[in-house]
Amino acid sequence: MSRATQTALVRDDRTLYEAAAGGAVGLSGVAFAVGLAALLGVVAIDDPVAGIELSAAFGAVLIALGASVVGFGVASRLGYVDASPQPSAGIVAAGAFTGIWFAVGAVAFGAAGIGTGGRLGIGVVLAAIAFAATAVPREDVGSTVPAGALALLGGLVLVTGLVGPGWERALVGYNATLFGDTVVPVVVLFASLVTGWSAAKAYGGFGARGRNVGAYVLIYLVVGSILAVLVGLVAFVAMKGLPGLLNGFGVGGAGFVSWPFLTNGAGLLADTAGVFPALVGTVWLVIGAVLFAVPTGVGAAVFLSEYAEQGRFTGTVEVATNGLWSTPSIVFGLFGAAFLIPRFGNRKSLIAGMLTLGFMLLPLVLITSREAILAVPDEYRDASAALGVSEWQTIRSVVLPAAIPGVTTGVILGVGRIAGETAPILLTMGGGVLPAKSAAPDVLGGFRLSASPPFVSNPALLEATSALPYQLYALITAGLSGNIQNPEEFAWGLALTLLLVVLVFYAVGIATRYYFRRKLHR
Repeated sequence: MSRATQTALVRDDRTLYEAAAGGAVGLSGVAFAVGLAALLGVVAIDDPVAGIELSAAFGAVLIALGASVVGFGVASRLGYVDASPQPSAGIVAAGAFTGIWFAVGAVAFGAAGIGTGGRLGIGVVLAAIAFAATAVPREDVGSTVPAGALALLGGLVLVTGLVGPGWERALVGYNATLFGDTVVPVVVLFASLVTGWSAAKAYGGFGARGRNVGAYVLIYLVVGSILAVLVGLVAFVAMKGLPGLLNGFGVGGAGFVSWPFLTNGAGLLADTAGVFPALVGTVWLVIGAVLFAVPTGVGAAVFLSEYAEQGRFTGTVEVATNGLWSTPSIVFGLFGAAFLIPRFGNRKSLIAGMLTLGFMLLPLVLITSREAILAVPDEYRDASAALGVSEWQTIRSVVLPAAIPGVTTGVILGVGRIAGETAPILLTMGGGVLPAKSAAPDVLGGFRLSASPPFVSNPALLEATSALPYQLYALITAGLSGNIQNPEEFAWGLALTLLLVVLVFYAVGIATRYYFRRKLHR
């Protein structure tokens, strides 16, 4: 046979091989998506699919994926396709399959009623076999056979009905029970994830290119599942909260919009209970925290980055700020209760809550601002200095404008955390659980001028105020109803309102960042 004919045959086989591997990757993605939907309850494992239950259909898909993946490895090992596998699949893949098969042995045989020692021993044996099957053979076999065997085992369990709708099993030695509605989707998710990675490596011809393609597939599936869960959570809250949020909503003949849930309080005199005082309190909380934390954090970041010598002091500050950002919120709440409340009339107040949340936000603003300032190229500073501009003018006119997008990113992340905090508000600011509309803080109209110190005062800042997280916490834990006809509907509407407030702050921050980025790149 001539060399030209051999080359043509190899190219034809490789094209068919790539098409099959690409189809397996796509099928793995579909199985992963449907498995995730089953785990979240969007679909049920006993729903009919082409005349059979979804659980059995899952099993058939896993068997097809497992057989295909094993076939890709065998075809490459026998030289039927043009691939470039490494001598071994690598220690990372071997470690991953070792852990997976150990878990399979421990959990599966635990569900079968075997004691702890027995199933751990079986798990160790399976883990050792998986490690040898991955690390010893060539990459094409080591990357496909353990993955295919996992999918085949899972598929056989589902097709034969050993695990399916209505199945449940108590774990021996543990106060826990496994249910088919959870086990089936988890099996599908893991098997499709592993086979998708393996098929992607086969599609890339193994070697360096195959590993890159496999890593991309893993990343896409994991990130996609995270986004799907987040979207599902938001959709679930919206579905549960819309009836409460839209309770009493209407548009009058003159275009007047009536939205009592957002404009009323929850006092006894309100026809329809609303969240107006808590909504206003939450907005002022976030605004006050941002007004305190952003100038302070950016100023400290400028000093640490542009003026202070990089040494032990700056290193200590960096460690301290990282530690403060990871400090639990209840600790900040205790700090506010012990340090701030005695200095503001020895009672809970809006300003105590603002400052407490401001101290929570400050570490992140400092960290992100400093990183954003350090990321500004030194060429900007050198060019400004060459024009005879002073250091402060350079920082103010060159460095800070270039760092504003990064600073805004930090503020956006921080606002998402502090807007939903409950413990600090509970300890420093918590007002009425079901306040009337008149209890909403009038901060703008509360300022008073006087001829004696402190010259400016605002009684509204010194009053206890409610907030959305605090009110939601009270409704859930205490089951308070007052004049609320449907407390559960009201609570879900409250949760949706809090989510919308956070999203609005996010939108404002993203728009601000986009504006400064456009202005910077003009």
